[in-house]
Amino acid sequence: MSDTPTFAIVGAGLAGAKAAEALRAEGFDGHVVLLGAEPHRPYERPPLSKGYLQGSADRDTVFVHKPAWYGEHQIDLRLDTTVTALDRRAHELVTTDGSRTRYDKLLLTTGASPRRLPVPGADLAGVRYLRSLDDSDHLKASLRPGARVVIIGAGWIGLETAAAARAAGTEVTVLEHAELPLLRVLGPRAARVFADLHRDHGVDLRCGVGVEAIRPAHTDPTTAAAVLLGDGTELPADVVIVGVGVGPNDELARSGGLDVDDGILVDEHLLTSDPDILAAGDVANAHHPLLGRRLRVEHWANALNQPAVAARTMLGRTASYDRLPYFFTDQYDLGMEYTGYSHPDDHDQVVIRGDLQAREFIAFWLHDARVVAGMNVNVWDVTEPIRTLIESGEQIEPARLSDLDIGLTDLARR
Repeated sequence: MSDTPTFAIVGAGLAGAKAAEALRAEGFDGHVVLLGAEPHRPYERPPLSKGYLQGSADRDTVFVHKPAWYGEHQIDLRLDTTVTALDRRAHELVTTDGSRTRYDKLLLTTGASPRRLPVPGADLAGVRYLRSLDDSDHLKASLRPGARVVIIGAGWIGLETAAAARAAGTEVTVLEHAELPLLRVLGPRAARVFADLHRDHGVDLRCGVGVEAIRPAHTDPTTAAAVLLGDGTELPADVVIVGVGVGPNDELARSGGLDVDDGILVDEHLLTSDPDILAAGDVANAHHPLLGRRLRVEHWANALNQPAVAARTMLGRTASYDRLPYFFTDQYDLGMEYTGYSHPDDHDQVVIRGDLQAREFIAFWLHDARVVAGMNVNVWDVTEPIRTLIESGEQIEPARLSDLDIGLTDLARR
């Protein structure tokens, strides 16, 4: 390292901004360069499909820091700057204009991008994806009373967008290939809760369907006008929203020769295969020491919390990321928090504590009588005991988990 080291961060989203903040909080007084491809200063993504899209939160609330914060903390924030190459031998980043930035340590927080729908007409005007602040702005302007909105994909983004669209007075149809929304994530019992929720709020939810094409308008062949299903059904649409998942933005790492497999491979310290390069947030496929497996988590909590570990690792201090995955959603009058991790092959039982029909319950996913994940729906202040139950690794009788007369904190203390 030089006498005045430079720590560079590529990706000016929540993870990048929190990493810059953490470096200063940890006492790093060298150069911090934060490079972002978007024109906006770092912002958080959950409001884009929740409060901001629904109109309950102002635009200014999405940003991580005030505009003056970056200058006050001597963060060299470079917006509208795309890094095109990583020269690991020279320890340099190359941007679109050919300029080079040298780094001593590098953190990649390049995030993820929406997967494109592979059908004819998917590139027509009026077909929208929701990932960026600009996406949310454009979508918000198009959600008008009476507009016909067709949403392809009933994942979290699709369902949150459906709730926002219904709140705006639009006619909403949601298309899902699986038998239920969120089926792979939640299983049939919990997934049915979300299906009923949206149907109760006037959404035309169609499951088990496939999309063949997006048809242009007869009067304007550049603009989407309808969605054609596999059975020949044609659904007129003023707006088509696609939410079929995201993929990690790992191209820079891959071209730079780092180990990549569904994201940038990192250890529990968030170090890549290069000891001077780290990764955090949506793009990082990290070894989780508590769960004993690799996870690439596309949620706000990782982008918020991993950067502090990355900053300490960059400074040569011992730090590991072992926080359990966490995410939340708000749809209509339903609020949900999910803690832990449960792949469909990782659990052998689901226990419900509370009332599914009233949509006030906690669902526990168990493997060998051990809680591996918990989801609280319209039940609050229970995240900590759920986390404790998972981290304990203790076997618990399912009947005790479902017994409302036994407090969660009592279960967590066993």
